[in-house]
Amino acid sequence: GDRTREAAGLNNIGLIYAHLGEMQKALEYLNQALQLRRSIRNRTGEAETLHNFGAIYNDLGEKQKALDYYNQALSLQRAIGNGSEEVATLNNLGGVYADLGEMQ
Repeated sequence: GDRTREAAGLNNIGLIYAHLGEMQKALEYLNQALQLRRSIRNRTGEAETLHNFGAIYNDLGEKQKALDYYNQALSLQRAIGNGSEEVATLNNLGGVYADLGEMQ
């Protein structure tokens, strides 16, 4: 519905700000998207936004926060059976662990 599209729009605006290097604005829009997606129980969208938080925190060098958000996304992706997104999140988790020197 309309709220689903609104949440997707907020998520996308967040990604645009991230691309422009305006990380604080990116996080603000992603947070709005996350709250809306949770309120309408859009679990696929929630997982997507959690993944995006992980990517931004990784770019900011905040590796532990990145791991936290990626793991939240992964848990939700597994719960809803979203295999293709799960692969992307696992790949990004591996990148963070590699950056931390913790190959697992």
